[in-house]
Amino acid sequence: MHGDEAVHAYRFGQLLDANSYRYDPTEFHGPTLNYFTLIPALLSGQHTYSSLTEITLRIVPVFFGLILVLMPLLLMDGVGRPVAVVAAALTAISPAFVFYSRYYIPEMLLVCFTFGMIVSGYRYARSQEWIWALRTGVLAALCFATKETSIIAFGAIIVALAIVLLTRKDGGAVLNLVRPGHLVLAIIGAIVVWGLFYSSFFKNPTGLIDSFRTYAIYFERAGHNQLHIHPWYYYLQLLIYNKDGMGPPWTEGFIVVMALVGLIFIVSGRGVTGLDSNLLKFIACYTVIMTVVYSAIPYKTPWCLLSFYQGMILLAAVAVVAAVNLLGRTLSRIIMVLFFLVFATDLCLEAFLASRVYDVNAGNPYVYAHTTKDVLTIARRVGEVSRAYPAGVDMPILVVCPDGDYWPLPWYLRSFKNVGYYNDVNEIRTPAPVVIAYAGIQERLIGRLFEISPAGQKNLYVPLFDKGIELRPQVELRGYITKDLWDEWQSSKSDSQAGK
Repeated sequence: MHGDEAVHAYRFGQLLDANSYRYDPTEFHGPTLNYFTLIPALLSGQHTYSSLTEITLRIVPVFFGLILVLMPLLLMDGVGRPVAVVAAALTAISPAFVFYSRYYIPEMLLVCFTFGMIVSGYRYARSQEWIWALRTGVLAALCFATKETSIIAFGAIIVALAIVLLTRKDGGAVLNLVRPGHLVLAIIGAIVVWGLFYSSFFKNPTGLIDSFRTYAIYFERAGHNQLHIHPWYYYLQLLIYNKDGMGPPWTEGFIVVMALVGLIFIVSGRGVTGLDSNLLKFIACYTVIMTVVYSAIPYKTPWCLLSFYQGMILLAAVAVVAAVNLLGRTLSRIIMVLFFLVFATDLCLEAFLASRVYDVNAGNPYVYAHTTKDVLTIARRVGEVSRAYPAGVDMPILVVCPDGDYWPLPWYLRSFKNVGYYNDVNEIRTPAPVVIAYAGIQERLIGRLFEISPAGQKNLYVPLFDKGIELRPQVELRGYITKDLWDEWQSSKSDSQAGK
């Protein structure tokens, strides 16, 4: 589990254990991820934080990822069946989408709700049916309640729609105006959903104010976290070509290049005859605006690229189909289809490697400050030791890491009921039989443990792990266990082996 996943898991655990959730305008993003996770948790019979599993959490982004795959099919009468099918296929096999569809973070929900809002708005423009107006409002509210960056998508949609309306030609498909009654219905739907989620279903009315107050906080500190400041080309570099160390090269450059070609086709009008020109123009404008804005913002994390990458996939699908249509000979069309299948196969292979082989390897461009598999060693070792401790899972454990940099340990130690997490050794008031700490504070830690131990009860601490342990690359942890518990643990292991 990535540290961010563990934080969200912990927040959801609070909702599950205490039936209480309060939106925090300073951290953790919106409430939708937490509330939608209640569904698989309750269906699985998991009613406590300690009973949760990774499958229960990650099935939520998986579900919305699958919905996102199918969503282009709702644009079929605007972009044509071939474009819709190709877009769905590219979404399904994109390494970035596959990888982050497994991440328990809000990003997949954000992209799904944003694209769903666009699709619903288009369906309403064509049909003028009230149900699509209502769906548009509801999805807009869900988008807003998922992550603060939703306002970027709202702004891009408004600007792109304005460009389409100002440049609309009479010969193209007409974007009908919204009926006043339907607009009111959409607004009511949005207000109801916004109110329910941010008020924690009427338990926290101040959450409604916090849903807007959060933007002042985020704007104020947006450029202050130097760890996440990257150059403007960061996202494009991740997508076009990336290679680190002994790992394989990674590229989704085919989609990026074809998106550019699709943009050219839409501007020129070649190869897109019979398609809804206004819809294509909107997709093109929206994608360009989103890409430019996200690239211009200094604060960057790799999963944020999904917000504009879905638009690129649609443009790439337009390019693939338009190129086939423009090729007059059957042989040329076959060659183009084979060309597409070769790159599609490569994308499938990269998606598999990213998610199953290089899932925590820094050579994978989508792995970002990810937890190493050493965390499994920590959890396993602490579990073994607890079985030799008289109180079992009530065994006291100290975790000491500067600046609270101990995630995702609270997830992996969730079964233990007496774990103390500290930012500094001076905060520790009582010793514990097991201590896990940042390697750089070793001397201060040992001194502190000796200092606070009562006279006549001072314990010798010995290493808990027989090799180096990293929480993340270059973030080394050390484990310590009291000598008497170590002896008891070794004795219990010997007895167990003798029994076998």
